[in-house]
Amino acid sequence: MKTISTYFVVVIMCFIANTLVAQDNYKEKINDLKEQKEKITLEEKEALKVEVESINKRLEKSEITTDEANKLKDEAARKRALNIENRLTIIDNKIVLLERNKGEVLDIEEDDNSWDDNEGVTIRIDGDEWEITDNKYGWSKYGRRTYSDFIVAFGLNNAIIEGQSLNDTPYKVGGSRFFEMGWAWRTRVFNKSNAVRFHYGFSFQFNGLKSKDNLYYVVNDQGETVQEEFPFNLSKSKLKLENLVFPIHFEFGPSRTRISGNDVRYSLRHQFRIGLGGYGGFNMGTRQKLKYNESGSNQKLKIKGGLNSNPFIYGLSAYMGVDCFLLYVKYDLNPIFKSPSVEQRNISMGLRFDI
Repeated sequence: MKTISTYFVVVIMCFIANTLVAQDNYKEKINDLKEQKEKITLEEKEALKVEVESINKRLEKSEITTDEANKLKDEAARKRALNIENRLTIIDNKIVLLERNKGEVLDIEEDDNSWDDNEGVTIRIDGDEWEITDNKYGWSKYGRRTYSDFIVAFGLNNAIIEGQSLNDTPYKVGGSRFFEMGWAWRTRVFNKSNAVRFHYGFSFQFNGLKSKDNLYYVVNDQGETVQEEFPFNLSKSKLKLENLVFPIHFEFGPSRTRISGNDVRYSLRHQFRIGLGGYGGFNMGTRQKLKYNESGSNQKLKIKGGLNSNPFIYGLSAYMGVDCFLLYVKYDLNPIFKSPSVEQRNISMGLRFDI
């Protein structure tokens, strides 16, 4: 467990470090700006071509006269010529500013929903939206649909017992904990919307239940798993359930849209999201760890298996939060043991990080 905790700390530190954005080399920025100047004239010419084609179609349908069509074409040509002049001036000013200040320029942080003028031209004609970039025009191309995350979760663990409230649980609240780690993929459901995502993967769950009142688990003569009084004074009585599960969630929430050229990207950075779903899998092991004092000597006893734990795991889970920091809850629908005198179902609440 110490190894897992150390790994978790390292992962979080790496995550924080990666969020610090380094300053770009200003010479590279200048080279990029010079390349952008070469594209501006081509972009505006393609935009003019689309507008002229639209005007010709209106003329063919007799929606406008020849004189009106010629006037619209002249206006479009003047507009595109001014666009070229203005956009080139903006780029030239940026280059001069970067050269004078060696790249150390105060700037307003751009929102993820915006993009530089040089990356593309968007025009709207008769309700249709076109994007012009790299001497081509057409419908937007949407970015990749699937992304992956490393999943880490931890928190408090307990059990819902048939006929009892959670306040009457025989387990210590602070001493009963869970830890989960795994890998998950997130795929948007719709091609041109990121409002709904399909979240799926695999996880290793470690659920711990620390007993109160000097109790431990045994299998009685009827084959039922029950808690009994231990013959010596227990300083620790803990049950550990190790599971391999395959979670599936539908994830909902807004996202930030970034359009670059004719590419569309979605980002969940600083966005609220909620996931609803469940999981299914297998119990890989059940261990009972006992610490007690016998005749003045401290003893440790580890018991592996033999408690009729349920081999199949399935349940419901949900999470909600902002960015990668999420509140997390999961509840096993399967009883912990196959033949208990009273059915118990594991429940966990804590924090989850999608890194």
